[in-house]
Amino acid sequence: MSEKIFIAVAWPYANGGLHLGQIAGAYLPPDIFARYHRTKGNEVLMVSGSDQHGTPITIKAEQEGKSPGEIAARYHQQFLESWQKLGISFDLFTTTGTENHARVTQDIFLTLLDRGYIFKDTLSQAYCPNCQRFLADRYIEGTCPHCSSAGARGDQCEACGKQLNPAELIEPQCRLCGTTPVFRDTEHFFLKLSAFNDDLLQWVKTRTHWRPNVLNFSTRYLEEGLKDRAITRDIDWGVAVPIDGFEGKRIYVWFEAVIGYLSAAKEWAALHGDGEKWREFWQNSDARSYYFIGKDNIPFHTLIWPAMLMGYGDNLNLPYDVPANEFLTIENRKLSTSQNWAVWLLDYLDRYDPDPLRYLLSINMPETSDTDFSWREFVRRNNDELVATYGNLVHRVLTFVYRNFNESVPEPDELDDQDNKILSVAKKALETVDRLLYGCHFREAVRTAMALAQGANRYLDDKSPWKAIKENRQAAANSLYVTLQVIAQLKTMLYPFLPFSSQKLHEYLGFTGSVESQGWKWQELPPGQKLLPPQPLFSKLDDSLVEEETKKLGQPPL
Repeated sequence: MSEKIFIAVAWPYANGGLHLGQIAGAYLPPDIFARYHRTKGNEVLMVSGSDQHGTPITIKAEQEGKSPGEIAARYHQQFLESWQKLGISFDLFTTTGTENHARVTQDIFLTLLDRGYIFKDTLSQAYCPNCQRFLADRYIEGTCPHCSSAGARGDQCEACGKQLNPAELIEPQCRLCGTTPVFRDTEHFFLKLSAFNDDLLQWVKTRTHWRPNVLNFSTRYLEEGLKDRAITRDIDWGVAVPIDGFEGKRIYVWFEAVIGYLSAAKEWAALHGDGEKWREFWQNSDARSYYFIGKDNIPFHTLIWPAMLMGYGDNLNLPYDVPANEFLTIENRKLSTSQNWAVWLLDYLDRYDPDPLRYLLSINMPETSDTDFSWREFVRRNNDELVATYGNLVHRVLTFVYRNFNESVPEPDELDDQDNKILSVAKKALETVDRLLYGCHFREAVRTAMALAQGANRYLDDKSPWKAIKENRQAAANSLYVTLQVIAQLKTMLYPFLPFSSQKLHEYLGFTGSVESQGWKWQELPPGQKLLPPQPLFSKLDDSLVEEETKKLGQPPL
């Protein structure tokens, strides 16, 4: 029986292009997971969208003298282009600027208010006398009171991960003009997070399948005790507060953005002609929801969003898993977009193929600790593993068979122990990768598949069909038939990671349709099946690009 898998992906701020840290942290893992489950025959709904209401958008708009809507629209189009080129297969990538999203957000707000989980109170908020306006948290910077790091924002310290209020910052300054803000009282709505602390703690203790970093981070917050948080701000960009007298305020982005997972599911259902279909993923107790995020977003998805769902009711599913990744560094330095110490996705895709990047970020994924991207490692992995190990195995076998066996899969006779052993290893690898992907262990899964490719190369070298064919054509046919069977399984195992080259290989092997349509099972390659003329799956990269690309880091963009 097929499963229903809801995949919720972090919403990127529509204020700049995507970089590799974001891809490794939150966007490649869910695509691997979605492709795997679709191949398994499960019903998948993967959604996300551009966060158009975050303070970073208004900051960018002011810097460029444009409206926030213009900035958001520009980068939303860039995101769509990025997903298409990298092969990130969303079922819906929308925005927080839709009427649907505003309607769903306001419904949750009003329901929580009606049930006593939202209340009015006075908030002392930062006000810039020079700019003559209240400042959103991200418009304020100062020193973190917990770790003493400079440059902490009014909402969070990126260095230690602590959530902050602007009043806690040491020596705060207005980000726009450098003026020290004053604090004035202003009336706002608050989410009563403290009311959910005990229930959340009991629930989190049952999440034993969560990654240790996610579980420990969430538990620590709950044991310290959740504090009620303001969910409106004195700004004019965002979802309106649906209460008379609050026309000059907006629902704060941290409360509103997580609702996007639900509003996107409802939008997807409406677009597919069945406005109630979202319920299959949200109110079905057998459906499982997975939230793919970076570690800086853990508390919003393991604590705040579940609290909102608990308070709202309507039998909405809580997150089943939150497989948050750690950070990706660049050439052993913390990624910094302000210093252009980053590799920008569209810049990469303008010059190189998507699958080599997907491979490197998969086999080096920061699942439990920070990992590093370097151009040297990128070239080495591409040349030594994709080209020399996997690509060479595929190309030399397909080329030899195509030329010497009438462009068709050879007919085997009785297989020997060595033949059966590598087939058994391939079957076990397929089962292992299945289990690992199901549990969101992506790095180990791709390593298991590549280990099979290495084993197949050793088998092929031992059998040497290019020599055997001169004396024993049937022996050569047997070993080539066996290796083709292994390659057919590698195509399935590596498809979630390498969708473009896997589809090409699928067709070279004589299959029609998509890899997904074949299913996650042993792919028997029948004797006599016609092959297509094979081409190399990957291209070798010149070592000179390492120095060229590394030099660009930290340089002002052209």
